[in-house]
Amino acid sequence: MPPLRTALFQSSGRPGSVAGSVELLADAARRAAETGARLLVCPELYLTGYAIGDDVPRLAEAADGPAARAVAEIAVRHGIAVHYGYPERDGETLYNSAQLIGPDGTRLAGYRKTHLFGDFEQHWFTPGEQPVVQADLDGVRIGLLTCYDVEFPENVRAHALAGTDLLLVPTALMHPFSFVAESVVPVRAFESQLYIAYVNRTGPEGPYDFTGLSCLAGPDGAVRARAGHGGELVTGDVDPALLAASRTANPYLRDRRPGLYGSLV
Repeated sequence: MPPLRTALFQSSGRPGSVAGSVELLADAARRAAETGARLLVCPELYLTGYAIGDDVPRLAEAADGPAARAVAEIAVRHGIAVHYGYPERDGETLYNSAQLIGPDGTRLAGYRKTHLFGDFEQHWFTPGEQPVVQADLDGVRIGLLTCYDVEFPENVRAHALAGTDLLLVPTALMHPFSFVAESVVPVRAFESQLYIAYVNRTGPEGPYDFTGLSCLAGPDGAVRARAGHGGELVTGDVDPALLAASRTANPYLRDRRPGLYGSLV
């Protein structure tokens, strides 16, 4: 299989304006498609902004709401899959969610963040209960997590054991936690033998200052693409051949001894 070119859209969108964020996404999708990318990954809560406080209920939408339909139209127009974060409304319950729309506009997967970070998220959102969500794109098995989720090695290992090749992690990583993007994410990719696309917000927003530093990390621990601290679109390739060779050479998953790990749960 040919490599899956993946574009990382490091942006804070237009906080408080779904329409403004969708407009920026449309331009990013066009530019990503022009590079040959088949997948565009956006940050956590991209559509609405992260520091939106009491506006969470007002801006939250159903998984098949107007914003999802707008993103689907963008995906079809540019022939590119789009993964984005948004606050999801399901009845009276709100989730910090992300979903993957295929290049034909179909909804391939939806994920609800399972590990909520800080008072803001824990106040407004209900944690998801499905730890491994996957979809297939161009022969690559894609898995979904969000931000804080990737900092729990159990989550990433669960994806590895389920066959995930590329793990998409929209994030809202803020100062002073830059080491997560710089060190933790590449290590997670190596120890579980998969690719991780970690895509962050950027700059000041409410009480937060987001670090940027989005990256595409490979199963060898090497970073294939890295953004700086500002708004940026970077691309990198997810290479199935390199992934297969790395998994053959690296014994972590083969050498596990699950019988010894009962105390972990």
